[in-house]
Amino acid sequence: MRTPPNERLTSDIAEPALPADAGSERRCILTGDTSARDDLLRLAISPDGLVLPDAGAKAPGRGAWIGVNRAALEEALAEGHLKKALMRAFKGAPLTIPEDLPAKVEAALARHLCDRLGLELRSGNIVMGSARIEEQARSGRIAFLLHASDSSADGRRKLDQAWRVGTDAEGSGQRGQVLPLDRHALSVALGRDNVVHLGVAGHPGDMRAANRVLQAVSRLVHYAGNDRANETIETGRDTSGDADQPSGGTTHSDEYVKD
Repeated sequence: MRTPPNERLTSDIAEPALPADAGSERRCILTGDTSARDDLLRLAISPDGLVLPDAGAKAPGRGAWIGVNRAALEEALAEGHLKKALMRAFKGAPLTIPEDLPAKVEAALARHLCDRLGLELRSGNIVMGSARIEEQARSGRIAFLLHASDSSADGRRKLDQAWRVGTDAEGSGQRGQVLPLDRHALSVALGRDNVVHLGVAGHPGDMRAANRVLQAVSRLVHYAGNDRANETIETGRDTSGDADQPSGGTTHSDEYVKD
């Protein structure tokens, strides 16, 4: 959530500003579970009391943290549990919960990931184009592999194989992450045409960029309720299916030779 410089998000609730690494854990207001700060999503309230997602956890004022997926948040909103939890978290301050808050949260997490990818691209940490990704993956220079939701199974399979070769993981079934974002969303985020696959540059001695991207990816995947697809990163179990068609329904030929 963006606010003008020097303008406080809330006028009646304040808490001391803390360094980013201070208090590395937060408690989910809905489940009571404690998790790493970066694994949760912060909710904040605007000056007029509107509850909004703060995906970057940078908005001033008091915040409330959630670690549930979208289905659980929708249920908590419908049954009134979210309102009660927020009233406790914000000490009874007047607040309004938008009916489309679950959708706003997903959009905020997707935007946060796209912003992170854009930053890493400008830093030279994003590799695009199937031929270039395959080359660098085989040479061990790709730390993390991402695929658009409408990428073809064949395109993913070939790059995944190259990545396993480069990371000495042949036979493990290790696969890249299929994102809950299609090629259009990735293309807009990165200012390129037909972005279907992404490689995050890195090696065992330097995983900083990959870890930054992985944190943003994991939050979005978890919230979207696609955790099983995320298991492909660690266990190699491909549960994502063969998403060969973009959302518009038009069949594309194998993007492996096009992007």
